[in-house]
Amino acid sequence: MKTQTLTPESTPAPTPSRAAEPTEDRRKGRSKSDGWWPWLFVVPTVVGIGVFYLWPIVQTFYYSFTKWGVFGGTKFIGLDNYLRMFTDSTIPQSILNTLIYTVVVLLGIPIAVILASLIERPGLRFAALYRTLYFIPYITMPAAVGIVWRLIYNGDFGPINWFLGLFGIQGPYWTSTPGFALLAVATVGLWMSLGFNLIIISAGLREIPRELFEAAEMDGAGRVRQFVGITVPLLTPSIFFVTIVTVISGFQLFDLLYVMMGKANLAMPQTQSLVYIFYNQAFLQNDKGYAAAIGILILAIIALLTAFQFRIQKRWVNYV
Repeated sequence: MKTQTLTPESTPAPTPSRAAEPTEDRRKGRSKSDGWWPWLFVVPTVVGIGVFYLWPIVQTFYYSFTKWGVFGGTKFIGLDNYLRMFTDSTIPQSILNTLIYTVVVLLGIPIAVILASLIERPGLRFAALYRTLYFIPYITMPAAVGIVWRLIYNGDFGPINWFLGLFGIQGPYWTSTPGFALLAVATVGLWMSLGFNLIIISAGLREIPRELFEAAEMDGAGRVRQFVGITVPLLTPSIFFVTIVTVISGFQLFDLLYVMMGKANLAMPQTQSLVYIFYNQAFLQNDKGYAAAIGILILAIIALLTAFQFRIQKRWVNYV
C-alpha cells in the first residue's frame, strides 16, 4: 500500500469565498454612506439649537438697536439703548443685587460637598432616600416654592416670626423690608440648588477610588485630613461644573423673586434683578428695544464670567 506524502508545495491553497470579499463598488458605496449617516442624527439637535437659541439671540441683538412704536413697527436708533443704560440708575443696582444673590447661592456648594461626603459614607443606610429628599426642591416648580416660602416668611403669621416670638424677638417683614428681602430670596435659591449640587458632587465622590482612603488611613491620616487632602482635590472637576451652572442660573433670577415679592412690593426697587428689569421694560413698559439691550447685557455678563472661570480653572481644578 502506497502512502502519499503531501509537501507544502503540493498542498492545495484554500481559495477564499468570493461572496465574502466586498467588491470595489460596495466598498465605495459604504464609505459614502458612512460619511453622511452620522450627520443625520445630529441634524435635529443642530436645527433645534439654531431655531430656539441662536436665532433669538440674533433677533435680540438686532432689536437692541431699535425703538418700538406703541402701535408696532421699529425704528433704528443706533446705540441709544446702550447709552441709556449708562444713565439708568436701576441697572447698577440690579447688577449688584444679582451678584449678591449669586454669591449667596454659591455658598451652597461647600454645604453640598459636606452633605455629599456624609451621605456617601460606606455602609450608610437610606443614602438613596437622603439624596432624593435633597433633590426634590430642585425639581419643584419655582412658582410653587415661592408661594410656600412667601407664607413661611410672612411677618404676621409666618412660622419664622412665630418662632422668634417665643424668645421675645420681633421678627421683620422679611420679603418687604429692603435690608432682608434679597437675603430671604437668596436663601431660598440656595435651598433649591442644594439638591442638584449634591447629586453632581455625590457622583464625583463615587468615582474616587476607595484605595486612596484606605492607604491614607494606613498612614495615620484622620477623616478631616482625608477630606482635605483627597476628597476636595479630586472633587474639583465636579465643583467647577456646579459653580458654572450656579453662576449662570443666578444671573437668570426672575421667577422666584417675582413670586415671593410681587410687583407692588415696596422693597422691589432695591431688590430687583437684571432679568426683572428686562421683564419690566419688555412687557410692562412696552419698551422692547431697551429690554433687548438689557438682554444682551445679561448675555455678555454671563459669557464674561463663564470665560473667566474657564480661564482660572487650571489653577485649582485637578483632572486625574
